[in-house]
Amino acid sequence: MRMRKKKHGAERIEACAELLIRDISTLKGGYASVFPDEKPLHLEIGCGKGNFAVGMAKKYPDVNFIAMERVADVCCIALEKAMADKEERPTDNLRFLIGDAKLLRENVLPHSLDCIYLNFSDPWPKAGHAKRRLTHRGFLEIYKGLLKEDGILRFKTDNVGLFDFSLEEFEEFGTELLFLTRDLHSTEKNADNVMTEYEKNFSDKGTPICSAWIRFKQ
Repeated sequence: MRMRKKKHGAERIEACAELLIRDISTLKGGYASVFPDEKPLHLEIGCGKGNFAVGMAKKYPDVNFIAMERVADVCCIALEKAMADKEERPTDNLRFLIGDAKLLRENVLPHSLDCIYLNFSDPWPKAGHAKRRLTHRGFLEIYKGLLKEDGILRFKTDNVGLFDFSLEEFEEFGTELLFLTRDLHSTEKNADNVMTEYEKNFSDKGTPICSAWIRFKQ
């Protein structure tokens, strides 16, 4: 379902400008101008309304987080949530970026990320749309170039079809499978799990959450 355009969206985003990376090309020069301290860097692609990013930044103050969202009106909600929670975060370690994942390869320093999160990405269920899925091998090629040698890609979804497709892509691309489950909330990993808005909704309805962690072979 398409989100209704936010009233005064541009002004609301501007009010949160201190947490916004205005131009993705800024990242070409590194992260010193983005974060006050150098720390391990994690990127969430498709942050939605921001629950995961805000929760992770608070839970892990020794990590810097960039939350990326393609739709400005959705990112507006995430930014406002992060601003409202700003005083609760022990460190200044969260920034947002409005843009498409396809732009990452040309604008993010190679092998500079410690972790990438794909949470409840659009499944693009039509067969002809496979290349749009964020776990398609075309995107995996991008992620491999961005992650450090020991960096990890963490993936969560409620969509079994997308999960099965993703596992096939991971295998064909040549990755090391570090963790795999079709019921995340029943595993030991759930103790440190921060839920997205979608995840809480699905979980409350009894829908199991699939998850896989992978490392790219060098």
